[in-house]
Amino acid sequence: MAISYKKLWKLLIDKDMKKKDLQAAAGISSASVAKNENVNTEVLQKVCTALNCDIGDIMEMIPQDNE
Repeated sequence: MAISYKKLWKLLIDKDMKKKDLQAAAGISSASVAKNENVNTEVLQKVCTALNCDIGDIMEMIPQDNE
């Protein structure tokens, strides 16, 4: 299984926000919103708080081809 953040990127579009807006609102670094990077739960909590959403609204588990 892999983690996908496509839901986060769609939510930002829906809220008319850019990644830099999310960084400022959540108080996180640019590395924290880089694609395909590991993100700790503290950062995920800050993102959810800033966007007023649940963890399932920004990420999901997806099966990998070799599983």
